[in-house]
Amino acid sequence: MGVFSRFSDIVNSNINSLLDRAEDPEKMVRLIIQEMEDTLVEVRSNSARVIAEKKDLVRRIERLKGEADDWQARAELALSKDREDLAKGALLEKQKVTDAVSAVEADLAQHEEQLTRLKDEIGQLQDKLKDAKARQQSILLRRETISSRLEVKKQLDSGKVQDAMVRFEQYERKIDNLEAEVESYDLGTQAERSLAQQFEDLEAEDTVTSELEALKKKLKADKKSASKA
Repeated sequence: MGVFSRFSDIVNSNINSLLDRAEDPEKMVRLIIQEMEDTLVEVRSNSARVIAEKKDLVRRIERLKGEADDWQARAELALSKDREDLAKGALLEKQKVTDAVSAVEADLAQHEEQLTRLKDEIGQLQDKLKDAKARQQSILLRRETISSRLEVKKQLDSGKVQDAMVRFEQYERKIDNLEAEVESYDLGTQAERSLAQQFEDLEAEDTVTSELEALKKKLKADKKSASKA
């Protein structure tokens, strides 16, 4: 048994209300869409039948109008031959055909009204179907989002993430220790170089001092020589 039973049920339905009351909204929206699509096929089939009947009525009207014209021509021919009795008979037949044309034209008008109504129903059904499919897409997207969030929650609660963070911190500590060892070697090298530099400075200072004393003695000797002269 379908969700809907009549066209009016579909058109007047509140899809949101139906989904809110459903235990399984995803299943319900699938049923709604299937019902609408089936009804749409049925309405279109009825439209095709009415269109075919309309075309048949149009052909009948054209044929009857042709017969009416023929009877009119016969009446004129009879009068031209002074056969008034035959002319009256032809006009009577023409009247019968004309009455038949009116009856068929009335049927044609009803078919046109029915086609207009069916066209309107198809438009309403298509709008409802479009809305239902949009709801279906929304439900599917929500389900995918919830599933993804649930998977993340499961991963967080499983402890795997925490274990990974602990291992990462352990690796960081190992790298810190290695860097500290390298820096300690650098500090030792700097200390050794600093001490050696100090001795080099002392040696350089002695050399400069010796040269300075020698220069002073030379200048003093030059002054004495100049005063004697």
